[in-house]
Amino acid sequence: MTFDPTSYVFSQPSEPTVIRASTVLPAHRENVELRTGDGHRLVGELALPESGGIKATLITLHPLPTHGGFMDSHVYRKASYRLPALAGIAVLRFNTRGTASPRGTSSGAFEEGIGERLDVEAAVQFAVDRGLPNRWLVGWSFGTELALMYGASGPVASEIEGAILLSPPLHRATNAHLAEWAGSGKPLKVLVPEHDDYLQPAAAAERFSLVPQARVVGVDGAKHLWVGEKYAGRVLNEIVDEVLPGGSGGTGGAGSTGTALPQEWDGPVATAHA
Repeated sequence: MTFDPTSYVFSQPSEPTVIRASTVLPAHRENVELRTGDGHRLVGELALPESGGIKATLITLHPLPTHGGFMDSHVYRKASYRLPALAGIAVLRFNTRGTASPRGTSSGAFEEGIGERLDVEAAVQFAVDRGLPNRWLVGWSFGTELALMYGASGPVASEIEGAILLSPPLHRATNAHLAEWAGSGKPLKVLVPEHDDYLQPAAAAERFSLVPQARVVGVDGAKHLWVGEKYAGRVLNEIVDEVLPGGSGGTGGAGSTGTALPQEWDGPVATAHA
């Protein structure tokens, strides 16, 4: 059965609610389908602010599906729960080809990041067609490879503002892709856990030195999967600080960020169940 994001049951607590991993804040949520240039149907969800204008749009690219990555990977799920209400940000999540989640299964099969180029293009085009403004790619692990490989070239480059990378392994993305990003001049923010399994901050700073505009932010204590509310919250703060007009561009050091999202919500809330 496909999960229906309109099925959340909201109630009004008598006092402000501490925002936890399962806290869902109000938003307009809908199941969506993306169509790729080679005919695949990708399933996803779009979460929009309930009121006010959309200040930015996140097009999320999930971790490796052969190792448990999907559109519901926890940082992206929390982004969709919180950011429409807390920051006026639209969040588009989707399963790349062959990937399954409670939302459903996208057609096709995993193609090692090659065929997934058309998945990235389909997601960006969907956001364009829906009139979603200030569009940013957000890649996590395998998703960073897709962002680096395809975000700085046509047709995607002309439709996005930049990209934010979470735990980039730099396995598939090459120096040629980094050079392409350098030439684009588009912002590239790179969040690297201190204890990452694949690429740690010092090595990341060296690799990304090929992109003059890239900002590598090492996050003390974090691991590749950003487990724990402390680290998931840090990622969301860094994303918001980068994409919102007037943000600081994430110039803080390893222990700070220019944005601090509220940790309580005074309004209707729902609870997500695994």
